[in-house]
Parts: sequence; C-alpha cells; structure tokens
Amino acid sequence: MNDPIVFAQEPVLLVGGAHGDNAQLLALLDEGGPVVAADSGADWLRAVGRVPDALIGDLDSVSPATRAAIPPDAVHLISEQDSTDFDKAIRSIAAPLILGIGFLGGQVDHLLAAMTVLARYPDRAIVLVGERDVVAHLPPRITLPLAAGTRVSLYPMRTVIGTSTGLHWPIDGLALSPHGRVGTSNRADGPVSLRVQSPGLLIILPVSERSVLQQALVAADARWPAL
Repeated sequence: MNDPIVFAQEPVLLVGGAHGDNAQLLALLDEGGPVVAADSGADWLRAVGRVPDALIGDLDSVSPATRAAIPPDAVHLISEQDSTDFDKAIRSIAAPLILGIGFLGGQVDHLLAAMTVLARYPDRAIVLVGERDVVAHLPPRITLPLAAGTRVSLYPMRTVIGTSTGLHWPIDGLALSPHGRVGTSNRADGPVSLRVQSPGLLIILPVSERSVLQQALVAADARWPAL
C-alpha cells in the first residue's frame, strides 16, 4: 500500500491505457476536476491535448515523449509489480468519487483485472466508464431512479445475498455467485433499490445512466469497511 498522492473534494477523472472514444474522453474532461493518468493513460490524454495533473504507475508503458511532457513533480513512480496500474492509482487518490475511463476496453485480461480491483476496494465510490456501459461496486444500500426497461446487470465477484425492489426479476432469496447464479441482463420496471448483505456485487448499467449511478453512489448512506 501507499499513501494518497492526489487529494480532492470533487470527483477525480482517472484515465487508463485502453484507449477508447476521444469524444467521450473530451466530454469527461469538460466536466472539470483533477485528472490523473494511470501509466499509458497519459498517452491518450496527450493525444487529445491534455497533460494530466498526476501520472501514477510503474511507468513501463507510457511513452518517453509523454513522460517528458509532464512536470517531474507530477510523475509518481510506484515500481512494485504485485498490482496493476489501476490499483496503484486507486489507492493513491483520496476523493469522494473516481471516474475511470480507459479500463473497460482493450484486452479482456485487463478488463477482468479492473473488475477485481473494484471488488478489492468496496469502501470507495468508483465508476468505470466504457463506450456502452458503466460499472461500479454496490454499497450496502442504493436507490437508482431508473426508467422502466433500463438494462440492469448484477455480477457477483464472491457469493453475496441481497434484496431488490424495482427489478423485473427480483434477487430476494438468491445466493449470487461467480460460480453459480449471476444477475446479468435483468431490467428495471421503474426506480430500483438494492440492499446487499456483504461486499462483492458489481452493477453494470448503460452508459446513459452514468450520472444516475455516480450521484447515487455519492449519496449512499452506508459504506463497506475497507478490506
């Protein structure tokens, strides 16, 4: 573990190396707030004309030209190889919300590693943004003002039990597990409320519901303890 490097009272945008839609990245940048690059995420930022406020990672994939363009005091090398750059960045940011882009595309192994990191930090409000989906770790209780018909997928990273209202197929009484029953491709019949007995359940929504999800995460009245 390492002490936080970036402290913010507002959401932080964290950019990873799985480059995606430039227009989507620019739209997130337009929302303001601190911008952090996880290793080669800095190359994507540089390609759209932005220098990150901080570069964090083992720095084995960021290009020399991009690294040279970043002020030295904004470059933070974490050289250990036991964690991903996403993990290094998450534990280095103290903020009410982290929006991550550049982690859901690219290689499948990188995507799976990002999901593992979400499960590792259940106490944090983190939303990963892709071109089609947003993903977050559910707190103990959450209410989402979704329209009827909205796709709602629940994916357990460990065995979890919970209850729901507003889901077309309720999860009450079910033990969701990565090696058993999962909750993908459900849908909302209207506003959805979820209660979960233990950490480990991810929610996947259409990217159009990003603001709804991030507002609900920040407003959640309970958090899991840090693992």
